[in-house]
Amino acid sequence: MKQQRHGVIRELLVKTAVTNQDELRRKLAGRGFHVTQATLSRDIHELRLSKGPDGYSLPGGADIDEDALPGIREVLESFGLEVRQALNLLVLITKTGGAQPIAAGIDYEDWPEVIGTIAGDDTVLIICPDEEQGKILKARIEGHIG
Repeated sequence: MKQQRHGVIRELLVKTAVTNQDELRRKLAGRGFHVTQATLSRDIHELRLSKGPDGYSLPGGADIDEDALPGIREVLESFGLEVRQALNLLVLITKTGGAQPIAAGIDYEDWPEVIGTIAGDDTVLIICPDEEQGKILKARIEGHIG
């Protein structure tokens, strides 16, 4: 879903001028993507859009090398230390300063087992729909951190 939305955002910016977030949100809604302001802000950051006098634009033209960004495996290997489960909640212990990149990486993955994340400095709270999906996600994360 996120990759499709990002593709539509790229397409919109190539075809038309978009001067602000609300205009972009409305254009996305017209294409079937109803997003919150927080999701849209995250998309703008992830796509590395810049805003100038003519509105938003893609970095260096229309291509973005998403392979240049570290994947969730690399982020978890670098910063993840331990994951604990409490029913449908996972608490991921990270190195100091590692919670934000891990939470962003998990959000970017758009895994069905994740309802949302909350990051501190060295801890990420991951909310899952139920205990069983929490177990599945815990096993996946443990496979990435060690």
